[in-house]
Amino acid sequence: MQPVRYFASGAIPVSAIDEIKNRLDIVELISSYLPLQKAGRNYKALCPFHSEKTPSFVVFPDSQRWHCFGACGEGGDIFTFVMKREGWDFRTALEELARRAGVELHPRTPAQARIQEETERLRALLDTAARYYHRLLLHAPEAREARAYVARRGLSSETVERFMLGYSLAGWDNVRNYLTEQGYSVEELLKAGLLVQREDGGTYDRFRERLMIPIRDRQGHVIGFGARTLDPHGTPKYINSPQTPLFDKSQVLFGLDLAGPAIRREEYAVIVEGYMDVMQAHQAGFANVVAQMGTALTEAQLRQLQRYTRRLVLALDPDAAGVRATLRGIEVAREVMAQAWEPVFDPRGLVGYESRLGAEIRILCLPSGKDPDALIRESPQQWAELLKEAIPVVDFYLQVLLEEVDPGDTKAKARLVDTLVPILRAVANPVEREDYVQKVARALRIDVRAVHARLAEASRKTPQKQPEATRTAVEQEPGEADLEGHLLSLLLQRPGLLPQVNEILVEQQVDIVKESDFQNVGYRAIFGAWEELVSTASSELLETLRIHLPADLHTHLAELLQPDISALAEEQLVRDAVLTLLRLRKRNLERWGQELQALRMEAQQAGDVRAKQYDRAQLAHTEALRRTQRALAQRWNWTARYG
Repeated sequence: MQPVRYFASGAIPVSAIDEIKNRLDIVELISSYLPLQKAGRNYKALCPFHSEKTPSFVVFPDSQRWHCFGACGEGGDIFTFVMKREGWDFRTALEELARRAGVELHPRTPAQARIQEETERLRALLDTAARYYHRLLLHAPEAREARAYVARRGLSSETVERFMLGYSLAGWDNVRNYLTEQGYSVEELLKAGLLVQREDGGTYDRFRERLMIPIRDRQGHVIGFGARTLDPHGTPKYINSPQTPLFDKSQVLFGLDLAGPAIRREEYAVIVEGYMDVMQAHQAGFANVVAQMGTALTEAQLRQLQRYTRRLVLALDPDAAGVRATLRGIEVAREVMAQAWEPVFDPRGLVGYESRLGAEIRILCLPSGKDPDALIRESPQQWAELLKEAIPVVDFYLQVLLEEVDPGDTKAKARLVDTLVPILRAVANPVEREDYVQKVARALRIDVRAVHARLAEASRKTPQKQPEATRTAVEQEPGEADLEGHLLSLLLQRPGLLPQVNEILVEQQVDIVKESDFQNVGYRAIFGAWEELVSTASSELLETLRIHLPADLHTHLAELLQPDISALAEEQLVRDAVLTLLRLRKRNLERWGQELQALRMEAQQAGDVRAKQYDRAQLAHTEALRRTQRALAQRWNWTARYG
């Protein structure tokens, strides 16, 4: 079997990134954002990424890195700090830090320059349109009814300003005439989704006589619009911008640009269904609320939230049809039969999301007849209480199914157990899984052994392969090899590996592959950009990735794609990727443990109150290292399927 080549340690130089890090001192950079206090050889501060009273944010001058030993557990270098603090993508961070350091970056390629120019032009166009609609709402006589509607919905002038609500006039060419007068072409208006093209080649305004709600990306750029009719009998109630180079509703969460800081502060995000829900929540002080675009909550949207938190609360419409539609939209329920609701749960369901994304997902059940908008207006306190009472997604799912079963119908109970088996198997944590097995048995008034028997039978039906008796060359420990580069090379060339790798990691109770696994800032940027693009499943994924990356990372990418893995079987590559990730984690955890031990000793000698905090961090670190080592030691248990 042909071995996979490991990169030599430090084989990929990145001159601009290295030069920036050489010129900018991390203590000086971070101290320009927040006050740092000397603590032995290091510096401390209150973490800027979550609320705390005792400083847990530590800057290490020797390694030029930072780490929070408190609730958020984040860490990194100067690039990761400014990206989190400013909400920048890697390209922006690279350009801004290069400017600060006086480092000249490689010029963009012609394709990148063209795309960047077109993107900036469309952003400026949409921003101009949003301001035009906003002025109309505030001042135009024709917008009187729209202003009355906004008032009836209880939205304040501050909220109207914050979300830049607007109004589109009733005519067919108002926005076209205004924006062409501003120097934009009809072709650009079509590309931005503001015009519709007739069959005869003519155009007309897409949005007419509607309340206009700008939709922004994470950085706050206007990328599209949601438009609500003001006619009580008008249909459709809402229309959105079509898919454009800037707007893809499956990739966007409404309100995330405003909600990001609050999500980090509160350490969880609330997902609702509508624009009004978000605006009313923010107005009432619940700023960690965002809305999905459309009826289907997508994995790409959840990955957006991963940048801020792994704790999510879904606020569902309480009526039966609403629950069915929402669950169906997120692929928890894939099928609804003519009369009976019989959801089919599979690995792509919400529990699957929890596993793949390492998320904690809870469900907030609203009172009958209430949506978040109405409830928050009437009783903000009740909304806050319901958030605290949100239940785990599996509990909710079991609750809904169990309510529909006749306790006296033995066959119905047997069918329900069979329906629940894939759900129970999808719960990664064995302790949680056992708890749910007990709940199902009690609810159905059956022997718990019967549920275990069905689980065991389902497991036996899953084909398993025998492990190899000897280790292949690809599994040999590469010492100080570039584990990050090797892992990233595998993922880039075989995108289908990532969900398989993550599934095994979850089974082994270790974290899934994350950006933070890549200490090399170039690798981290490539992985982050690739992870956002991979959900599109485009056949031109790597070319699209190349265009999206700064020119200074093209050398990185070329080297990562150099090893030829085309002759290797998928099973071997999955096993190789998991082993590489676990070895990488082990190495990083051991290095981090040395830093943590030094901090503990300094704090104990100085009688510092943070000594106990470091003790708790040490316990968490030890547990993470133990799980990683156990997964490595038991590799044949999980490589059996890939023998």
